[in-house]
Amino acid sequence: MSRAAVVVNPTKLDDFEAFRKSVVRAMEDRGWDEPLWQQTTPEDPGRGQAETAVSAAVDLLIACGGDGTVTACAEGVAGTGVPLAVIPLGTGNLLARNVGVPMGLEEALEVALGGVQQPVDAGRVNGKLFLVMAGLGLDARMLDDTSEPLKKRLGWLAYALTAVRHLGDRPMKVTVRADGGRPRRLRAGAVIIGNVGWLQGGVPLLPDARPDDGVLDAVVLIGGGLAGWLAAAADILLRRTAHGGTHRIRFSELQVTLDPEQPWELDGEVMGSTRRLTVVAQPGALLLRVPRASA
Repeated sequence: MSRAAVVVNPTKLDDFEAFRKSVVRAMEDRGWDEPLWQQTTPEDPGRGQAETAVSAAVDLLIACGGDGTVTACAEGVAGTGVPLAVIPLGTGNLLARNVGVPMGLEEALEVALGGVQQPVDAGRVNGKLFLVMAGLGLDARMLDDTSEPLKKRLGWLAYALTAVRHLGDRPMKVTVRADGGRPRRLRAGAVIIGNVGWLQGGVPLLPDARPDDGVLDAVVLIGGGLAGWLAAAADILLRRTAHGGTHRIRFSELQVTLDPEQPWELDGEVMGSTRRLTVVAQPGALLLRVPRASA
């Protein structure tokens, strides 16, 4: 019998026992063995649990939480041949949304236990792995200032409300250099790097990004004042490849230099502040369970 490990972020569940029973029942119905259960902690958000699961020779790792939990688990299984499945329990759930994993528990379990395995890319920013997006400037400030109670009450709209408060922030000086090419100097409100491209609500932030194309995409939002942000929003919503509000980049390696130091985030987790980011694509870094129709 096949056996899975289930890594759960307990802060995302109101009734852990009901969740556990649903997972076990789905596995029993499909002939899977009793899973190995593990919970994340503030000190270890998933990598250590995933590494323990790999050592236990499981056939599948199921990450249950938001994008941060999924990425931490991916760190532990990348390159091992153990596939990763996602049960989306977070606010954004951007990886799940971009690869077609349903938001409902029963439907997500169907994909986890009966879907197909697809190699997907990852990226590393200053050595740290990400699957969805990394960002700095407005993006990181928005995540840092959005409270957990507000996210539980409003969902992803909580991020939008918080972002509005930062639209008047002073632009930062950014220098970007892709794949050893000519440096480009810009004044920007945010820089967002993506392995996938679609935000909540169907917003095409990086419409050309694909999780299996071997490269990463980035957009510099040339915001500054209401007019600047409106121009950037128009470029995104109208899917303009190059215009006054945005600068788009496709790359294997990207150097980002900042003045002054800026906060940055990785798959929804604020990482601190920095003056420099080095971003490297990692093609086919791990196996991901996706719906059969998506493969």
